[in-house]
Amino acid sequence: MTNLSLTVEESGLAILNFDRPDSPANIFDAKTLDEFAIALDQIENDDSIKNLVFTSGKPGIFIAGADIKSIAKATSYELEAFLLQGQELFDRVEALSCGTAAAIHGACLGGGFELALACDVRVASDDSKTKIGLPETMLGIIPSWGGSTRLPKLIGVDKSLPLILSGKQMAPGYAKKKGVVDDVVPNETLVERCIQLLRNKPQRRSLRKSNNIISTTIAKHLAKKRVIKQTRGHYPAQLKAIDVVTAAPHRSRSESLKAEREAALQLAESEATKNLIRLFFLTEKSKKSGVEVHQPVPEVKHCTVIGAGVMGAGIAHWTASRKIPVLLKDINEEAVARGMKTISKRFEEAVSRRIFTRSEAAERMSLISPTAEDVPMMNTDLVIEAAVENMGIKRKIFAELASRTRGDAILATNTSALSIEELAEAIPNPERVVGLHYFNPVHRMKLVEIIYTKDTSPAIIQACLNFVRKTGKSPVLVRDSPGFLVNRILMPYLIEAGNLFQQGIPPKKIDEAMLDFGMPVGPIQLLDDIGLDVALHVADTMESAFDERMKVPKILRKLVKAKVLGRKSGTGIYLYDSSGQKKVNPEASYFVTGAKSMTTAEIAERLSLLMVAESFRCLEEGIVDSADDIDFAMIMGTGWAPFRGGPMAYAETIGESYIRERLEQFHDKDSPAYEIPKSLRK
Repeated sequence: MTNLSLTVEESGLAILNFDRPDSPANIFDAKTLDEFAIALDQIENDDSIKNLVFTSGKPGIFIAGADIKSIAKATSYELEAFLLQGQELFDRVEALSCGTAAAIHGACLGGGFELALACDVRVASDDSKTKIGLPETMLGIIPSWGGSTRLPKLIGVDKSLPLILSGKQMAPGYAKKKGVVDDVVPNETLVERCIQLLRNKPQRRSLRKSNNIISTTIAKHLAKKRVIKQTRGHYPAQLKAIDVVTAAPHRSRSESLKAEREAALQLAESEATKNLIRLFFLTEKSKKSGVEVHQPVPEVKHCTVIGAGVMGAGIAHWTASRKIPVLLKDINEEAVARGMKTISKRFEEAVSRRIFTRSEAAERMSLISPTAEDVPMMNTDLVIEAAVENMGIKRKIFAELASRTRGDAILATNTSALSIEELAEAIPNPERVVGLHYFNPVHRMKLVEIIYTKDTSPAIIQACLNFVRKTGKSPVLVRDSPGFLVNRILMPYLIEAGNLFQQGIPPKKIDEAMLDFGMPVGPIQLLDDIGLDVALHVADTMESAFDERMKVPKILRKLVKAKVLGRKSGTGIYLYDSSGQKKVNPEASYFVTGAKSMTTAEIAERLSLLMVAESFRCLEEGIVDSADDIDFAMIMGTGWAPFRGGPMAYAETIGESYIRERLEQFHDKDSPAYEIPKSLRK
């Protein structure tokens, strides 16, 4: 056996160690499952074995789950065989006469956790690398190797549903609190604690009281109602999971396992599941892509952030949370203090959500050095400028940075739309200038656009890729161009939403149309959240570059002039008060000049096709290398309906001829935004 090894000691203890060669992770692929079956044959036929402990030879992974590539490529027949094989093997684990325990250190996800659920005992290490969960619904499927059957019988339907529906990865302490693991100990004593717990093999229990038919019926009704409200029915995996999980306690194991398989097979054929699995592969690709480099690549060990506002504080917090020392600088002590207060609040939130312990949060907070003084910067490897969106001010900052940093230090800007090339002209060595465009809020949004110019050194680009990944973000490489990629595609959508509002379409109707489409937030709400003044600044940049096709609606200028700035000012297109009720602002409605009528379906089509059309233009112009980059960036940067696969995948689904036909219908002298991209013309 090459993927696992079995050791049997004289004491009657057997250790089955998973250690897939030439791979950083243990996964259940066809070969591993076959070898696992051979190991179980040996264990079942060896009467000397009294206890069996499953371990991992990987430093940060127990078992990461099933091989997603196998699932993606499998025919329906092959997938059913794969699911059945896993279920039968884990049933054999549960039926072993010896005691069984999972010594969990590192990621224990999907099939790895389902194996642990088949054991008598589960003990997790207290290491921060240890995460436990069933993320299958994030891929559009459900736990189908017994997870949907065993978890509700172990901890109850009411506790199981949130874990399975969210795909949440639990820290060890939280897993113990939920009853998912029996104990949490240091990694060094993991196997020893498993043996202690196995000395008196626990009796498996079924939670009859909490899993009675009345309680599970209520849980099923409430969960479906909540999921439909949150997802609008676009994610069938969650609804299938509810059916299987709530029925599991009232079925025989064989019946429940059959229901798991049938649900997984049905889901695997859906467009949503195929798109979600593709997103998984795009995410993995983002972790590995690079550029060709013929010189040493600098490593970022120390970072400086210029500007302690919302974005600067967010970048400093995130960087320090990944154990990289940060100098946070602003023009005065008050600005720095506000930034540090924001950072402190973020760490407090992380502690309350069990992301960090209080001591870990304090340790990371101490890595931030706040200052309003002109301190030396010769030890910094990367400067990220996050000052106001003004080219004159930014050029002045960069000219100063060029003289106060080492010649090999990377100079980056977090601008959302301004030209990186124009900014690089302010320093004598433009090859070290890049854009690092983070998205707000920084601690939640995974995407970072790395914007390069014709002068940017490949070594600097690769260094930025390494840094972004080191901090747990997902990078996408973008050629310098107005709006870069995400804002370039998003802005026509937001501009047209403003036009529709100006023409008399109710804001709530516009937002509802796009929520129904699958966007996480409607465009009018998004304008308010961004800030109408910030949106206007980006829109002006886009209008100057693309003229009539991205002409800013008059209503946006009027609102900003009237100091109606969005959520941050308490009044935007919507009103914001302590009641939490979302009401349309009468002051904003005052600027409406039409009484246009439109169905939600037409609104959704008009707005979504604008993003699709702009995506084609970005590909035509070489802003990014591939359609995959566009889809990945839009999903990770804006939450663009993941189940639809991104704008380019959506275009493939509905067909280019249909897109061309609809754009032709929408395009007229009053709607130049709907001009057909060159690559879509007949």
